[in-house]
Amino acid sequence: MDSFTELFKKEHMSEFILIILMIIYLVIGIKTPDLIATLIDNIIGKVVIILVIIYLFIHSNPILAVVAALVAFDLMRRSTESTGLGALQSYAPSEQKKMSQFSAYNQFPYTLEQEVVAKMAPIVRSGSSLTSASYKPVLDNLYDASPLNSSN
Repeated sequence: MDSFTELFKKEHMSEFILIILMIIYLVIGIKTPDLIATLIDNIIGKVVIILVIIYLFIHSNPILAVVAALVAFDLMRRSTESTGLGALQSYAPSEQKKMSQFSAYNQFPYTLEQEVVAKMAPIVRSGSSLTSASYKPVLDNLYDASPLNSSN
C-alpha cells in the first residue's frame, strides 16, 4: 500500500501520469505503426524491451513496473500481429510437418508391375560366375563401310 500512496506525492507525479497513459494504451488498443512494429518484432527489440522492464522493476515504483510489463507484453503481441510474423509462424507448416506429409504420400503398396518385373529379372546374381555362351557372334557384311573403331 505504501507504493500506491507514494505515487500521489508531488515528486512522483510523472510516474502516475505515465501509468495513466499506459492504462489508456492498453484499454484503447491502438494499432502499432509499421515502423515501430518492425523495430520491436525482432530479437534485439524484444531484448531491449525486457531490459527496460527489468530496469523499471529495480529503480522505480513496483506498480509502474507491473503496468509497464503488461504494456510491453501487449506491445510485442501487437507488433507481431502488425508485421504478420505471428500468423506466419502459426499457419505456415514447419519442415517436420512437410516431411511427414511427403513421407505419407510416398508410401506405395507393392504393385503388380513390381511383381512382374521381379519375376522377369535375370537369374544372374551378384557373386555368381557366368558360363560362356554356346554361340559365337558373327559380324554381318559392312558393304564397304569402315568399322567404328577404325582410325581412317
